[in-house]
Amino acid sequence: MLFTDDLPELDEEAGYRGPIACRAAGITYRQLDYWARTGLVQPTVRNATGSGTQRLYSFRDVLVLKVVKRLLDTGVSLQQIRIAVNHLRDHGVEDLAQITLMSDGASVYECTSADEVIDLVQGGQGVFGIAVGRVWREVEGTLAELPAERAGDDTAMVAGDELAARRKTRAIS
Repeated sequence: MLFTDDLPELDEEAGYRGPIACRAAGITYRQLDYWARTGLVQPTVRNATGSGTQRLYSFRDVLVLKVVKRLLDTGVSLQQIRIAVNHLRDHGVEDLAQITLMSDGASVYECTSADEVIDLVQGGQGVFGIAVGRVWREVEGTLAELPAERAGDDTAMVAGDELAARRKTRAIS
């Protein structure tokens, strides 16, 4: 499945802390921190504002992190990935799900239809592709099992999170 239309709506106020984002994207915390500090992928729900504050990454941020990881794994340079990510920032979340990224190992190409993929491959350009809609589903499945929180909330929003429930009860009493 290269292109898909039936993706669910997202809670745009929900965010994931760094370790959760790392787990869902398959990257190290060191990579996450470096990419945030250098502006490659910055958290859009809440950025760190000093010592002790936690970054919160949106679903879209985690999706982009996983795409960056896949591009790195296939040998695309970080410089080319930066160009691709800057281009992807111009698209909304719904548009991202419709994109297939193709690369010849040096450059990254965006395809929004099956015809574009075929044209690229026939032209000898594309060596591999990343269907962002498929990555979307992978990230969605992983994050469904992990705790999320809202920007103004200090407790996780996961049902069955006993520790968060105790903290909330203690704070109310």
